Amino acid sequence: MSLFDSIGIAGTGVTVYRKWLDAVSDNIANMNNAAPTNGAAFQARYVVAQEAADGKGAQVGGIELGSAEGRMVHEPNHPNADANGYVRYPDINLSDQMGSLIMAQRGYQANLTVVDRAKTAYEAALQLGRS
Repeated sequence: MSLFDSIGIAGTGVTVYRKWLDAVSDNIANMNNAAPTNGAAFQARYVVAQEAADGKGAQVGGIELGSAEGRMVHEPNHPNADANGYVRYPDINLSDQMGSLIMAQRGYQANLTVVDRAKTAYEAALQLGRS
């Protein structure tokens, strides 16, 4: 494996983890969005990672959506409340999302570190040629 391969593979990891971070941030931002009971709740997004087609790295294989059913909450004063006083909230757990956020952030940082170290090694190799 060359230095360029390691940069390319780590770059694919950066992309996957960035998409995961985007999905988690969307989930957290929308977890308190209430919908009428006759509509669908916000559906959480979950990134599905898979091996890249060329076998070098990873790629986003798709996005899975959470339940549109959500959870029913009794809030009779809410503008979206039905006749019985219920509204529909997304079924998103903040603790799970924060755990995912930490894992995605660490993976993102690790892949950026690989890119940085490979770049440093490549620059050192160039300096050897100049001597």
